[in-house]
Amino acid sequence: HIYVFKLSSVGGCSLALPPPNSSQFPPLSDWEAPSFTRAAQFRVGATALLFLFAATSNLALLVSVWCGRGRRLASHLRPLILSLAAADLIMTFVAMPLDAAWNVTVQWYAGDALCKLLCFLKLFAMHASAFILVVISLDRQHAILHPLDALNAHQRNRRMLLLAWSLSLLLASPQLFIFRAIRAETADFIQCATHGSFSRRWQETVYNMFHFITLYVVPLLVMSCCYSRILLHIHLQHRRNTGESYLRRSGTDIIPKARMKTLKMTLVIVLSFVVCWTPYYLLGVWYWFHPAVLHATPEYVHHFLFVFGNLNTCCDPVIYGFYTPSFRADLAACCHRGRGARRDVATPSTDRQGPHSRDHEAEHATNNQEGD
Repeated sequence: HIYVFKLSSVGGCSLALPPPNSSQFPPLSDWEAPSFTRAAQFRVGATALLFLFAATSNLALLVSVWCGRGRRLASHLRPLILSLAAADLIMTFVAMPLDAAWNVTVQWYAGDALCKLLCFLKLFAMHASAFILVVISLDRQHAILHPLDALNAHQRNRRMLLLAWSLSLLLASPQLFIFRAIRAETADFIQCATHGSFSRRWQETVYNMFHFITLYVVPLLVMSCCYSRILLHIHLQHRRNTGESYLRRSGTDIIPKARMKTLKMTLVIVLSFVVCWTPYYLLGVWYWFHPAVLHATPEYVHHFLFVFGNLNTCCDPVIYGFYTPSFRADLAACCHRGRGARRDVATPSTDRQGPHSRDHEAEHATNNQEGD
């Protein structure tokens, strides 16, 4: 048997076993185990930096919205931001360390159970992140098109979030059955792979395409539809109220300022998801139908596109902080307390009222209403 490595955007690296005398999988003269190349080293280093930033920023966002000044968010918006931060943290603490360690070790040393579990959690986090963005888009569409129906927004968003998390669990569950730890017969090499789960290559291609559609195509279509309807609604409102055929920059004469600010924030978050993940998914689709592209494109391109996709987990808290004064005030207060504590250690006689007075000023610097 001849084992061939291939790239999979759904589950990481997997081992494929070409059937004997198959024209689709021509036999190879020899097989060389993969190594920890220079491109892979770059990927590990970049992933480590992204991990540190994403973990710190998303944890800060979670704390701010859960128990800090972010509690001022409208009650139907808080669960959306908390869920988005939670999904990003799952990606951060599961997908990033898994990818980095897997590239360093090259083969799989964690056993069969962790092979199944970690591949499941990785796909679960990717689905959850995409579906929560869909929920946020649907919420913004309803808030703009039906502004008088705000009383039902909290319960509606809770139901949509429950559906998003449940669908993520359901769609990721096949990973528990198709991935397993496989030992190569011709070499002392073990890999977490899908070998043996698909009898034909087209079956695995269909499986990957299904997840490409649920992870990217469907969320992109829904989000595009939502924001297209929102922009069309604003445009028509302007024409109706002002008789002009163009959109003003702010739109605050049609939509309250806080709601417009939240709309802009969510739109930028969605755009960051599209920009970060589109190149990686397109490369995956290209590979599934033309496997030779894996050897035709430089190795560093594959690694760079995956790292660029993971950049999305860092973008969400940055975008939220840019549009939300309460988050910036929480970060400023935390930094002031840290500097005050260091000064207290260095000079115990320092006046301890300084940091607290600055926290009080930061408190008054935030807006009373963060969003609608």
